[in-house]
Amino acid sequence: MEEGKMDENEWRYHGEGNKSLVVAHAQRCVVLRFLKFPPNRKKTSEEIFQHLQNIVDFGKNVMKEFFGENYVHCGEVVQLPLEFVKQLCLKIQSERPESRCDKDLDTLSGYAMCLPNLTRLQTYRFAEHRPILCVEIKPKCGFIPFSSYVTHEMKHKVCRYCMHQHLKVATGKWKQISKYCPLDLYSGNKQRMHFALKSLLQEAQNNLKIFKNGELIYGCGDARSPVADWRELAHHLKPFFFPSNGLASGPHCTRAVIRELVHVITRVLLSSSDKGRVGALRPGLRGRKNTPERSGLPKGCLLYKTLQVQMLDLLDIEGLYPLYNRIERYLEEFPEQRKMLQIDGPYDEAFYQKLLDLSTEDDGTVAFALTKVQQYRVAMTAKDCSIMIALSPSLQDTSSDQRPVIPSSRSRLAFSVSVLDLDLKPYESIPHQYKLDSKIVNYYSKTVHAKDDAVVPTRLKESEDCTLVLHKV
Repeated sequence: MEEGKMDENEWRYHGEGNKSLVVAHAQRCVVLRFLKFPPNRKKTSEEIFQHLQNIVDFGKNVMKEFFGENYVHCGEVVQLPLEFVKQLCLKIQSERPESRCDKDLDTLSGYAMCLPNLTRLQTYRFAEHRPILCVEIKPKCGFIPFSSYVTHEMKHKVCRYCMHQHLKVATGKWKQISKYCPLDLYSGNKQRMHFALKSLLQEAQNNLKIFKNGELIYGCGDARSPVADWRELAHHLKPFFFPSNGLASGPHCTRAVIRELVHVITRVLLSSSDKGRVGALRPGLRGRKNTPERSGLPKGCLLYKTLQVQMLDLLDIEGLYPLYNRIERYLEEFPEQRKMLQIDGPYDEAFYQKLLDLSTEDDGTVAFALTKVQQYRVAMTAKDCSIMIALSPSLQDTSSDQRPVIPSSRSRLAFSVSVLDLDLKPYESIPHQYKLDSKIVNYYSKTVHAKDDAVVPTRLKESEDCTLVLHKV
């Protein structure tokens, strides 16, 4: 970032989550990511720099090892002129969703992360002239818990995402329940994957966004205003999949375009473009009923790698919470040991190596508890990551195209796949996760399942069971 040349008018609002806000450069393929804080919570510039540096180090030393070089983009911490940050903050304020404005952009430290813009293809530093489509999917947790510590039988049948849907609708977060089930997407079965992706397109919530040339054209900008117009989406997508304009408009055209999109995304998700350390976690998973190998996914594909990291949640939150309490008791007695335990970093090679110990035999030590807690934090990160698929019409001279190409019915598309939202989940969030898990399961058991028991015949009730091979398809 060249200090004297920072102009807030060259940057535009791109999006935000609970903890950070992103702006994108109009010409260059880069974004800036700023931290957000509640108005009353002030952190020093040094703390903010360290927080951002930890995110970079965790991506580089841990997630790149699990997912592979091509999929993870770590970025770097940059220092920006404070006047630029202040003006940028004023410029984008009106574009922020109301539901996200309870936290303010950090305008005091001047630190941000500079990253590639993943809504663009990852080969060129500057925006290309050919159109680019980007699909962002938040697939969520792709397996049913296998831990013997699980006390709720329901958790062995209905996945966390499907149970949570009922609570989210009841509390008004979403208007209706999505038919999307992560187990369909992670199944490796094309029919089930197609169903999962169509369900996401019908009820995107915050699990699906589509960008065209970096602009959001489909998805949920705000939790309270879902956008779901397939006709308009098909109009945007048609040049990518039917460039010769051989389709008329109307419902048939819309369905054909959406079907083409779903087929292409499925092919990309099942493709393999990076080796990474595939299998680094496999030996300790033998003898278990629930392993990535049994999912039906090709080993090199990004969904397989994501599932592998998610399965570091070996004990489920029910088995993990007592171990968290063991560490807390130890830290009460020896607070000066927190740094040595690496709870807040550094996230280096030594931290990564400890994650590979997959034993579940508790020897009563703090060391065992710490390894399981760190694995759980990494697993939760993978359960909440996003997959970005960028697609662009392939040039006629394919030898000049530096990316893999995927064919659709009437066109050829160059693509790149990346994974983002890889910040390590905070140690302090474990008690919240424990309470939330209990709340989700209890609500589901008392309302949905109890009602089913009273009213619905057994054969119909099975549609709620995520473990069925033909789940809801």
